[in-house]
Amino acid sequence: MTAEKLIELRGLTKQYGNGEAAFLALRGVDLMIHRGEFVAIMGPSGSGKSTLMNLLGCLDTPTSGSYQFKGIEVENLNKDQRSLLRRHALGFIFQGFNLLARTSALENVELPLLYRGYSRKVRHEMAREALASVGLPDKERNTPSELSGGQQQRVAIARAIVTNPDTLFADEPTGNLDSKTTLEIMDLLHHLNSERGISIIMVTHEDEVAARARRIIHVRDGLISDDIVTR
Repeated sequence: MTAEKLIELRGLTKQYGNGEAAFLALRGVDLMIHRGEFVAIMGPSGSGKSTLMNLLGCLDTPTSGSYQFKGIEVENLNKDQRSLLRRHALGFIFQGFNLLARTSALENVELPLLYRGYSRKVRHEMAREALASVGLPDKERNTPSELSGGQQQRVAIARAIVTNPDTLFADEPTGNLDSKTTLEIMDLLHHLNSERGISIIMVTHEDEVAARARRIIHVRDGLISDDIVTR
């Protein structure tokens, strides 16, 4: 059985600035990612990996080239259409957690559901289920300041998966965590990929973290220099 195509890039470029100040961050990237993959994107500072992640996550638009997500030509979508795609198909995890400081864990996880217009009762039920799935059933009322870094990232993961997204984008998800907590978070991401079938695309600079992915893509000077399937 042929794996379902999730993402296809053809000749993707991204230029910042114009004239003498122009900088070509991506120089014509070709890439295909299939549904259910766990992909790590690596590269030195300035390599273009963060630009690539922003384009894949529909947070920015390419200068030229083609980007298809599940057959949708993303480069032709307007700002509102890209926002709808992010809201209904994508989840995001960040290095800094990005939780609301004075808001409980439950309320933080509910935020994406609030934007979708779910009732209070349904939001509570779905957020509680998401928190339980990341191992925090007893932290619903805690604010971020009352949680460890690892617990905060688990809340952020619960928020990212509460809408059951097709794809999860993780930008340096363990960058602020110690080695023990890093392993715990990577175990959780691996479980979400292998057991729930969520496609994961992760940017990291840590070899040990990238090694947990099933495929490692190296970006250098705006191009893919290596693309290795690890298992």
